[in-house]
Amino acid sequence: MLRAALDALSVAAVPVLLAGVPLVAVLRRVKVYPAFLDGAKQGFETAVRILPALVAIFVALALLRASGALDAAAGALSPVLEPLGIPASVLPMILVRPLSGGGALGVVGDVLRSEGADSYAGRLVSVMAGSTETTFYVLAVYMGAAGIARYRHALPAALIADLVGFTAAIIVVQLMF
Repeated sequence: MLRAALDALSVAAVPVLLAGVPLVAVLRRVKVYPAFLDGAKQGFETAVRILPALVAIFVALALLRASGALDAAAGALSPVLEPLGIPASVLPMILVRPLSGGGALGVVGDVLRSEGADSYAGRLVSVMAGSTETTFYVLAVYMGAAGIARYRHALPAALIADLVGFTAAIIVVQLMF
């Protein structure tokens, strides 16, 4: 019964929002098209403002992957990480995830192709992808959009949260599988 209600709600949610938001705006006598144009203009200005930080993140990530530095780090740290329950194939995820969600999904895809979806490494990277955030990307976008140049405590707090997410993923996957 509950599932059927949730299914019906999920099917109706998008059409209701697409029709409901403009309808409420019209009822409140908001000029919808000019408001839309103002929002689009502000979004474009924000995108231009944060573009340099995003380009820097993507270039750094591409350099790390193309140079083989991620694979070299995984090989070098493998003797230390294996006893902790972290396969060498999972280390690139830990290094890439704070930088880029797309890069992290690429790592997930690589691990799933090479080791399989039901493998320990496959499950671990999948849980890590859902348990952590793209810290540098988020800070670049949101702090850049807000015009904040000095992150102060946000970066260490976010990296600690990522560390907790990675650690929790390892523990949960070891306990569950």
